[in-house]
Amino acid sequence: QVQLVESGGGSVQAGGSLTLSCATSGYTVCMGWFRQAPGTAREGVARIYTTGGSAYYSDSVKGRFTISQDNAKRTLYLQMNNLRPEDTAMYYCAADTDCTWDGLLPKPCYEFKYRGQGTQVTVSS
Repeated sequence: QVQLVESGGGSVQAGGSLTLSCATSGYTVCMGWFRQAPGTAREGVARIYTTGGSAYYSDSVKGRFTISQDNAKRTLYLQMNNLRPEDTAMYYCAADTDCTWDGLLPKPCYEFKYRGQGTQVTVSS
């Protein structure tokens, strides 16, 4: 059974930085972060394969956020720099062992089978 526990959320001013962490247990193939603000759709922010390879970022965070993993610590990270008020949301860590639809199209990480409880990020202007 996969378990994910996020930490590291908080409140910062615009331009500031935060690092989210996700402690993991169980076998996973792909992991990522998605976010959701009240009244808005879920947005996949970043994702990686646990075996390595290129990371994917949404256009809204590209160049500002970095996803990484420490396999020894079994922890996934999201380094968030130059935060903007529009980054305010609940951030979720997600993981799955089946990372594509029918073996072809990559699943967005908000469709991954496993997710954590979420951590709130609030950015003030």
